[in-house]
Amino acid sequence: MARKLPRKTYQRELFRLQTELVKLQEWVRAEAQRLIVVFEGRDAAGKGSTIKRLTEYLNPRVARIVALPQPGERERTQWYFQRYVEHLPAAGEIVLMDRSWYNRAGVEWVMGFCTPDEHRRFLHQCPIFERMLVEDGILLRKYWFSVSAAEQERRIRARLDDPVRRWKLSSVDVASIDHWDDYSRAKDEMILYTDIPEAPWSIVDSDDKRRARINMIAHLLDSLPYRGVPPPALRLPQRPPASGYRRPEKNPGNYVPDHAATL
Repeated sequence: MARKLPRKTYQRELFRLQTELVKLQEWVRAEAQRLIVVFEGRDAAGKGSTIKRLTEYLNPRVARIVALPQPGERERTQWYFQRYVEHLPAAGEIVLMDRSWYNRAGVEWVMGFCTPDEHRRFLHQCPIFERMLVEDGILLRKYWFSVSAAEQERRIRARLDDPVRRWKLSSVDVASIDHWDDYSRAKDEMILYTDIPEAPWSIVDSDDKRRARINMIAHLLDSLPYRGVPPPALRLPQRPPASGYRRPEKNPGNYVPDHAATL
């Protein structure tokens, strides 16, 4: 196993890559590109933390995160891909999918939330669906975050005792430990059917979260033909002289109490 990436090295390279991500964003906007990045992997594999770093300096009007809840009663009667289609990017947009249509090949199949027929239909239709996206000019990138059994269990146990991350856990997440082999089998079958030339899978070793974030972002940037787009020329004007307007007296009752002063 590679040594853990030192924090200073990680922070320096992460900021460099984040600077490049801003350039990518401006290229997507200037060239009216459409980019989808799919994040998949086992529970606690590091998908969410990578998305957080990836979007830290991006414009939320350009780059948006899609993390859909469980489907409602009406959505369960729709064509499976239908609820995802409405979240696809328009020109000049980036969509980051924190889990995606691949739920059907993973948690839905392993936990019995879909039928064998629905699962088989997904494996048949998914490559067709993705080829349609790519044929229409959408840039599609798919990442699977691969974590070891021991590291996944360590992260899940840590979340149980963490008051600010406890909300990330559900009964399905906890059950994933008992279903390790079932998820492995489902993932291998999913890759077999959906690793297509038009939209291949990229596997991210995520036992070291810092290394995983750096590797994934660098790979994404290297996979796209973006270029630097010169920003529009802006000039800060001189502040005009005061016009004589007098503001009303401040009302202390409108101000937030100074909690910081009590620390």
